[in-house]
Amino acid sequence: MKKLLTLLLAVGFAFTFAACGNQTGSTEAVEEAETAVEEAVDEAKEAVNEAADEAKEAVEEAADEAKEAVEGAAEEAEEAVEEATEEAKEAVESATDSQ
Repeated sequence: MKKLLTLLLAVGFAFTFAACGNQTGSTEAVEEAETAVEEAVDEAKEAVNEAADEAKEAVEEAADEAKEAVEGAAEEAEEAVEEATEEAKEAVESATDSQ
């Protein structure tokens, strides 16, 4: 947020200096303002790239965690199915034996 504000201020200064007209020294001021704007833009780009990298890493971590959770749930479901199958077999055998 601070970098965005810095960028906006630098752009504002650039326009302010450019609006001074053909006064003596205005070319130098415009060049300084352009340099400041370019630096601010570069800093903003770096900040955006860093934020994008951090977001990408966070998404990858979340995806890995979700994958592990799904795999764990699948294993639990498989075990539950096996238990239910065994119980059903036992119930069938018990019912068959009692007849």
